[in-house]
Amino acid sequence: MLTFSEYKYERPDPKAEKEKATQLINQLANAGSLDEEIQAIEAINTNRNRLSTLNDLVYIRASINTNDAFYQGERDFWDHFLPETQDWDTRFYKALLNSPFRKQLEEKWGTQLFKLAEYELKAFSPEIIPLLQEENKLTSEYSKLVASAQVEFQGKTYTLAQLGPFSQHQDRSIRKEAMEARTSFFEEHSEAFDSIYDKLVQLRHKIATTLGYKNFVELGYIRMSRVDYNQEMVENYRKQVEEVVVPLVSKLYERQRRRIDVPTLKHYDENYHFKTGNATPKGSPEWIIENGKKMYEELSPETNTFFNFMLDRELMDLEAKKGKEAGGYCTFLPDYKSPFIFANFNGTSGDIDVLTHEAGHAFQFYSSREHKIPEYLMPTYEAAEIHSMSMEFFTWPWMELFFEEDTEKYKFSHLASGLIFLPYGVAVDEFQHLVYENPDWTPAKRKAVWKKMEEKYLPHLDYDGQAFLESGGYWQRQGHIYEVPFYYIDYTLAQVCAFQFWKKSQENQEQAWKDYLNLCKLGGSKSFLGLVEAGNLQSPFEDGTLKSVLAVIEEWLNKVDDENL
Repeated sequence: MLTFSEYKYERPDPKAEKEKATQLINQLANAGSLDEEIQAIEAINTNRNRLSTLNDLVYIRASINTNDAFYQGERDFWDHFLPETQDWDTRFYKALLNSPFRKQLEEKWGTQLFKLAEYELKAFSPEIIPLLQEENKLTSEYSKLVASAQVEFQGKTYTLAQLGPFSQHQDRSIRKEAMEARTSFFEEHSEAFDSIYDKLVQLRHKIATTLGYKNFVELGYIRMSRVDYNQEMVENYRKQVEEVVVPLVSKLYERQRRRIDVPTLKHYDENYHFKTGNATPKGSPEWIIENGKKMYEELSPETNTFFNFMLDRELMDLEAKKGKEAGGYCTFLPDYKSPFIFANFNGTSGDIDVLTHEAGHAFQFYSSREHKIPEYLMPTYEAAEIHSMSMEFFTWPWMELFFEEDTEKYKFSHLASGLIFLPYGVAVDEFQHLVYENPDWTPAKRKAVWKKMEEKYLPHLDYDGQAFLESGGYWQRQGHIYEVPFYYIDYTLAQVCAFQFWKKSQENQEQAWKDYLNLCKLGGSKSFLGLVEAGNLQSPFEDGTLKSVLAVIEEWLNKVDDENL
């Protein structure tokens, strides 16, 4: 059995890869029977999986250590090489869509592959390859800039992730100082962040117009493979969040203000949930993993097997350290059928959220790892987030392992935070729509528009006179805006679905888990709304879904005497 450190990376030769891809695509185009086509498609997919594995090995190792010269060099190589492979994928999709045996192939593999292929063709042309290469380079530049943060605080140097615990400190002056230290990094590098984003917006607009679109918005939806919903449905959903969720969140913040006993709730108070201190894990990262092993062992036979698979192969890098990129993610290495979890543990309750959230992604990958179609290994983004956010709730019965006497604190904060997140998530989405509809806006104009989003969706916000944040600079810390445009609302759509799994698990854990497991096994073989239906869930886009889901959550939160926690 190989561990992650033994997974082999070797840089592919672009010329040889192009020849191989061309040969395989020609075999498909010239196939004379259904069997020959299936054999050609399987050979193409094997080749695509190999390249995907190599790319992800570089991505993981480069993000674990941004000071690793070899893997940073390889990342630069892939930023340049990857758009070329997209050209081969496009040619493959064309051959697939033009197949004389398409009906039989759809019967074998389902229609979702063909819908995704159609969208991929709409999003690509060989003439945009140089533009895509430049886009990759700029998003990597953003990641490296954030990872470079070395923030001086109270006589020591911290990364942004390592500052996290101080923003939850019981001493209000320390919370304020920590948030100022974090903000100072973005303020000092504001011109660089503005410049990167300005170039990205202009570049994406150019990519869209080159492909024949009015602006990047339509192309952004196509890139996200939103095959069964559109901009109008998203707008209606955002409106529901504004009308139903924003007033409820304002009430929750008022409860928090009373609970922590401050005259007005400032932005640096938001992460401090209880006067007696936030719920925190009661042990080291190693202790967390040991308890995680027990939790997944008891949750189900499937999660037990899965988590031991991850541990045995060392497929997690969890602790925050210097030179490591910010954030957390899960990705998949097809040739090894291995998920990989990347995180930045920092001693807060977020460590447990990551353990359950990213493990939800990883469990989905593990459950659908035998799919022969690469497109089906993972669903589209909004559906993928259902697995991660729902796993956070399915593991509630084991939270005492991590939080002990603080368990009720954790559950209240966790559920309330899910609600509180929704308006911020849609604010990020509306902001991006406006930016890409107006690509000539200056950085100052974008910041002014972000301020309007805060006023609309986050009316409670009080930056206490902090000039950079008051001027609309907060959004620059949100990597998704730079790296994966239009992704962020997907978290909110998934959160609404995860809330439904929470409700179902309270009523009937066995049936809820059965629905969830079925959803994980389906992988990406259905569209978002197809997967929602398969999971016996209500669509977040339906009028009334938000209201009905939130009513149950509000009732649960109202029963908690949170001022005495």
